[in-house]
Amino acid sequence: MLDAPAPVAADDSAGEEPGPFFALELPDEAPVVAFLGDSVCAGLHLAEDDAFPSVLQRRLHEEGLSFKLVSSCESGRTTAGGRSALSWVLRSEPDVLVVGLGANDGLRGIELAEVESNLRGILEGAREAGARVLLLGIRIPPNYGQYAEDFDALYPALAAEYDTAFVPFYMEGVGGVAEMNLPDGLHPTQAGQRALADNVQPGLEAVLRDLAAN
Repeated sequence: MLDAPAPVAADDSAGEEPGPFFALELPDEAPVVAFLGDSVCAGLHLAEDDAFPSVLQRRLHEEGLSFKLVSSCESGRTTAGGRSALSWVLRSEPDVLVVGLGANDGLRGIELAEVESNLRGILEGAREAGARVLLLGIRIPPNYGQYAEDFDALYPALAAEYDTAFVPFYMEGVGGVAEMNLPDGLHPTQAGQRALADNVQPGLEAVLRDLAAN
């Protein structure tokens, strides 16, 4: 979902060691799952444990699919910001990288070639580090015309090319749904964040089960 256009903030995590977000009693062998995203992933205006990555961590822990959560989600972040933050995120040696970026690019009309280049850089960097990727599909409003159509098509095309796990439009049922968003109309409520977790959970479960089997 979608942050109001604003300058991209610098990543203030630089120089700090990333680590698990919550002190659940996790098995030592639990895989590390890192989330690279924007203000929706960060749960802007909510408690941090209401954000969908934390909801997923608790849910899957209860189901016996524990993972150590690393969150690198920042308000206003574009794909360029995510690419810049990638080296910091990879210091946590994630087994899985969940990428939920691009909404801010799309709303600002950033050239699609630049968005594609940044996403490719993230996917290739994760691959080189040995991390599996779960790519979250992003769509922008149809009033952006041909740009919106081309933007929407980019994500499934990249997922297919890189043979990576993919969630088509992870904001389904939340984006543009008034009762699922705060009064700003942009950022999900607690219920909206739980709905995002519903959308992402099957994909993340599949990746974690495959990881455990191999």
